[in-house]
Amino acid sequence: MTPYNHKHLSLMGQITKHFLLISLSLLAVLPVGWMLITSFREESVIYSLNLFSPHWTLENYEAAWKAIPIVKMLINSSIVAIGQTFFQLFSSVLAAYAFTRWNFRGQKLLYTLISLTWLVPFQVTMIPNYVTITNVGWDNTLLGLIIPNAVSAFAILSLYQAFKSFPKALIEAAYIEGASNWMILWKIIFPNLRASIASLGVLLFISAWNDYFWPLMVTNQLENTTVQIGLRMFMSSDINMWGPLMAASTLSCLPILAVYLILQRQIIDSFVKWGIR
Repeated sequence: MTPYNHKHLSLMGQITKHFLLISLSLLAVLPVGWMLITSFREESVIYSLNLFSPHWTLENYEAAWKAIPIVKMLINSSIVAIGQTFFQLFSSVLAAYAFTRWNFRGQKLLYTLISLTWLVPFQVTMIPNYVTITNVGWDNTLLGLIIPNAVSAFAILSLYQAFKSFPKALIEAAYIEGASNWMILWKIIFPNLRASIASLGVLLFISAWNDYFWPLMVTNQLENTTVQIGLRMFMSSDINMWGPLMAASTLSCLPILAVYLILQRQIIDSFVKWGIR
């Protein structure tokens, strides 16, 4: 193969790769863009393919604001998502440290049981969890949404791999200097794995924010439920209010976008480190 042909094939490969990446990016952005555009369009032109229609309006946001207590729902969703993420990260950090740095009886069995719980579908545990929440009086409360999801097997297994790959030499040196397990965890391991923990926290936050079925079971008042339940109010068997629904959906995406922008650097650092490994 001549140098010209080799260079030509390399150029074609680069063009093909970039074309595929751009196409996939557009496919990912298209639903979000359509949601945003629809939220500013009048009901009569929602189904129009003309994206640059002159009929722009804020009526959909006004209708969404009046139809449901969206601010209260956004606050509830934020409290639930932040609470679940905090407890899941805190418990998973402690569990991952214990599994990777301590040797105790039944360690492998306990780790296996935690791994198996990840395979158990939500439908198996939802009735026992609901009965428990009702018996303690936490139904229709934010505590009832947070506490049953305070521990995540996925988070424990994810951090277990990160903690296991942490250099043992640093921990042994800290032991020699007289550091306690608590100091080693929060002063040495946690700062060095902050990027991995932050990226995991974003995944847990998004999962908690998008949860629909559990809030639907536990809450029965709009003032005590999350925004995902509120979005369902714009859809019925008779009519779908697409404009207000897209407006409310746009508002519900803002907290997730804010979390990502705040932790963007840590997320990218985490991906880079795992890619190097």
